[in-house]
Amino acid sequence: MRIGKQDQSFTAIATSDAESVTVRGHDLCGDLIGKINFTDYFWLLVLGDKPTEAQRDMMDACLVAIAEHGLVPSVQAARMTLAAGPDAWQGAMSAGLLGMGSVVAGSSESAGRYLAEVLAKAERDGTDIETAAIASLKDHKAERRKVAGLGHPQHSSGDPRADRLLEIADDLGVSGKYIETLRILGKHAPGIIERPLPINVSGAIPACILDAGWPLDAIKAVPLLARTAGLSAHLFEETQRSIGFIMSHEADQAIAYDGKPSSKSSRAAG
Repeated sequence: MRIGKQDQSFTAIATSDAESVTVRGHDLCGDLIGKINFTDYFWLLVLGDKPTEAQRDMMDACLVAIAEHGLVPSVQAARMTLAAGPDAWQGAMSAGLLGMGSVVAGSSESAGRYLAEVLAKAERDGTDIETAAIASLKDHKAERRKVAGLGHPQHSSGDPRADRLLEIADDLGVSGKYIETLRILGKHAPGIIERPLPINVSGAIPACILDAGWPLDAIKAVPLLARTAGLSAHLFEETQRSIGFIMSHEADQAIAYDGKPSSKSSRAAG
């Protein structure tokens, strides 16, 4: 059965023959292995060109900023999966990656799309970024929506990771319209929404890499790649000293049952 378009049977990423492997127009063995670092290779794979030094340094900083985030739900899912199936690293890694949605890790994509939305609104309405940002924040306030890329439950006075990434972007000379938009939102949001809303790392990452030239539709790849490194650390530690079943037990103890009693327990209580 034919499904979807059938007229684009091409890929520009890689090919091979009996003597060589070609990746994005480069000989894998002669031009890339041992001659390119992984961040450069990541950029090359996705975009087809090697990054500039500033682009590489910005991407490096973002990957380091969110590779590790403690025992968040995705990490717990991965570690408990490995505890239950010690031979299934791929299953445990998948469990962790599948746990990265719009709340954890995937929030960077939401923030990036929101920044693009504000910029599009400014262009569409023929206004400046600040006017568009203020109007958008007022809409969020009226509709009681969260502002993507702003706010943090612990770092209410400012997310240090976000501050550092924005500082690096300024130093590298990559700061542009996305970082400008984010800073404007961060400036006006607390007064409009009427609560502390500092720029968080999920807002800083897309702003920094979008200004550096990374495509909007590939933002999600960045937290996924970064967290894969963090998950690797947790899974290796899980093989050395397992806490998967400890977490499972603690969850069982922490959550109380409030459903209907069984007929047996009702008779025992009587």
